[in-house]
Amino acid sequence: MNTQNTPVHIHLWHHDFWRMAIANLLLAMSVYMLIPVLPAWMLGSQQLTLQQTGLAMGAFGAGLFLLGGFTSFLVQHYRRNQVCIVAILLMVASLAVLYYQNRYWPAVDAFPLILLQRVAMGAFFGLAQMILSSTLIIDTCESFQRTEANHSASWFGRFSLSLGPLFAIVIYRHWGFETVLWASAGCALTAVVLIMLVHFPFRAPADQVPVMSLDRFLLPQGSVLFANQLLIMLSVGLLLSLPLPMQFYSMLMVGFLLAILAQRFVFREAELKSEVVSGLVLMGAALLMLLTRQQAVVGYLAPLFVGFGIGIIGSRFLLFFIKLSRHCQRGTSQSTFMLAWEGGLALGLGLGYGVCLSDRPTVLIAALVLVVAALALYQFAHGWFLGHKNR
Repeated sequence: MNTQNTPVHIHLWHHDFWRMAIANLLLAMSVYMLIPVLPAWMLGSQQLTLQQTGLAMGAFGAGLFLLGGFTSFLVQHYRRNQVCIVAILLMVASLAVLYYQNRYWPAVDAFPLILLQRVAMGAFFGLAQMILSSTLIIDTCESFQRTEANHSASWFGRFSLSLGPLFAIVIYRHWGFETVLWASAGCALTAVVLIMLVHFPFRAPADQVPVMSLDRFLLPQGSVLFANQLLIMLSVGLLLSLPLPMQFYSMLMVGFLLAILAQRFVFREAELKSEVVSGLVLMGAALLMLLTRQQAVVGYLAPLFVGFGIGIIGSRFLLFFIKLSRHCQRGTSQSTFMLAWEGGLALGLGLGYGVCLSDRPTVLIAALVLVVAALALYQFAHGWFLGHKNR
């Protein structure tokens, strides 16, 4: 059978790798904490419309692509860990804009500033993630462990999609929006401290590196997989635009944990195609349950299915991108995966508020249509991947 599995090396999990993996978790948490509370703040105290809220949430996805073309130049001409730290600190500075907007500036004409803040935060987060995932994490491990390092560290980023909103909801209910901003900034600053604790040796810059390039930014030969993953994450973003209880995010985490176990034991010798197909089928079943059923058990099973689905799909697509990359393109494959994941999520959130107007049936139907479209596209994308992989 056409199978593949990621080996486990206990020696990978040394202190520096743990620091980088947790930094990845905290950096993503600092962004995901805003998913459930920022729209409520914009619609409430800032008196924005649903369309404006959708534009602001989607603008984060546009910002992700702004600085990607400069990534290779920056990490070649400056210390890569320092560039990542500066990008994270600029993220924190952009959070301060929301803090001052809430405390000191009136709600009148708030939209242009909030829109600018979302674009800037997306740009700085995108740059920080590209450097962290494509360069810093693999710099802490041996060359033969790099695929496992990428695979394992990406799970920490996935966990944050559950943990970030879960903690944010608790903080928002007890202490309000400003405390969520402080917590988000605290996560980002803790990530900075963890990166500073790791020693990265100096590397001489390469000669004649262009200021802008696709290196460490976008993998052209991964366009089909990029479109496929974007559709999947669009559906997830649409779902997260609904007001969801803490129970949803808790069960999402359970789904992630079950996905890890399933990858190790259930799909270990299964057909390569089975993981993505199974994940999409479970996501479609979850959306159908939310759309047509009202039983209490749906509140547990649906998020569990979603977590399981995007867990195994995300993990498998990451390996697909790595196997599509040529020599010295591993970092580019990581950035491409991240852009499809985060960009689809942000665009889905924007469409959920701005187009579907947070109407539950409309959002769920749109998400279901996207899952079906992603499943149909994958039937082509899988064969295309097998014909174009380089590893």
